Amino acid sequence: MEFAELIKTPRVDNVVLHRPFYPAVEGTLCLTGHHLILSSRQDNTEELWLLHSNIDAIDKRFVGSLGTIIIKCKDFRIIQLDIPGMEECLNIASSIEALSTLDSITLMYPFFYRPMFEVIEDGWHSFLPEQEFELYSSASGEWRLSYVNKEFAVCPSYPPTVIVPKSIDDEALRKVATFRHGGRFPVLSYYHQKNGMVIMRSGQPLTGTNGRRCKEDEKLINATLRVGKRGYIIDTRSLNVAQQARAKGGGFEQEAHYPQWRRIHKSIERYHILQESLIKLVEACNDQTHNMDRWLSKLEASNWLTHIKEILTTACLAAQCIDREGASVLIHGTEGTDSTLQVTSLAQIILEPRSRTIRGFEALIEREWLQAGHPFQQRCAQSAYCNTKQKWEAPVFLLFLDCVWQILRQFPCSFEFNENFLIMLFEHAYASQFGTFLGNSESERCKLKLQQKTMSLWSWVNQPSELSKYTNPLFEANNLVIWPSVAPQSLPLWEGI
Repeated sequence: MEFAELIKTPRVDNVVLHRPFYPAVEGTLCLTGHHLILSSRQDNTEELWLLHSNIDAIDKRFVGSLGTIIIKCKDFRIIQLDIPGMEECLNIASSIEALSTLDSITLMYPFFYRPMFEVIEDGWHSFLPEQEFELYSSASGEWRLSYVNKEFAVCPSYPPTVIVPKSIDDEALRKVATFRHGGRFPVLSYYHQKNGMVIMRSGQPLTGTNGRRCKEDEKLINATLRVGKRGYIIDTRSLNVAQQARAKGGGFEQEAHYPQWRRIHKSIERYHILQESLIKLVEACNDQTHNMDRWLSKLEASNWLTHIKEILTTACLAAQCIDREGASVLIHGTEGTDSTLQVTSLAQIILEPRSRTIRGFEALIEREWLQAGHPFQQRCAQSAYCNTKQKWEAPVFLLFLDCVWQILRQFPCSFEFNENFLIMLFEHAYASQFGTFLGNSESERCKLKLQQKTMSLWSWVNQPSELSKYTNPLFEANNLVIWPSVAPQSLPLWEGI
């Protein structure tokens, strides 16, 4: 398919651009295969470059022969274009609609983008599992790198390399994979250097209604316990939801088979509930009535800050088990690709000073989100304005970034990065010239040959000239565990987004 076939009118003069908080700009509108560009004819050449993939929804209005297109973006911006001529306006609108809803990933901009900067570091190789494992030098006696998944045959959503207990061989891992949802057998997520306790993550066990068990699974998770110690299983579903999952072949760990583990249920919402929450939140923020009571009731009805509180509370619980109880933790929900990752990654920000540095945080996203199989392509396909029926969309990653911002706000000197770093990651997760967030798993990224065909976001961000934008001037390395408050008065709305 040629992009030219979708562009009915490539260029229109005398278009007026309106954006909140900016003066109106008149200029020439151009459509390319991947961008909508508005260039003003003034000397200071104000330009708008908008990726079609950032467009969530468009509305059209006509007054006489003047057409108006309102573009609602995935990063929540709203842009208005006044276009002279009804035919031009209709052509532009239908072209934008076609170009912003392309089905094929390989037609997206990262496959066409060529960097205008010198690539000093190849971001695709910045955070390899082998390098990350070396940081856990004190763990090497009890843990090992396993390549059991090197062809993605055991678990399609895991990376080729995972960290598992040394006493468990690859054959046992294959058996455990058949007992866990999506083949997601328990793997190491975090090793606490201070006391050797660990966080593991997995999919739910497939116990079903007849209480199926797997000896290898029991052996694997018991291998992480010290003699005479207990561990905690944090299930990110309510007990009721976990019990209902048994009827569909899923379930939870039975106390009789896991006597050394205590199970705790902490309900974190998922999928459409989160998506509806985001839609209501953005609707409340765009409410023009300026009535404080109405705004506060709409904000409360969105439940956004309730979700933030639930996620942070569960992450604090996991961190407490590790640091204060001296107990290891296994975390899972159903699939183990959404709420599980929110909790494992936030617990590390609480416990691990390195996760609060720029490179450490990048490594965390690479390890706990990208390699851990968070389905970015599905979750970030649409944002708060899209009119079509939601399928798999959910602002799981945005909620995680919001939680990080809450902790950053409470501990402003403990983070090497600033708020702009988090906003940049949110924007690139939804629409980007880089290939980092494309696909739903490592296996998909391999099939798409992203390393060969696209640039990594980290190659760009880690240039000294870019890093300066994202560096927190107040940063003082803090080697302590930081405990965020989850009281409602401590969790404000993140206005930067």
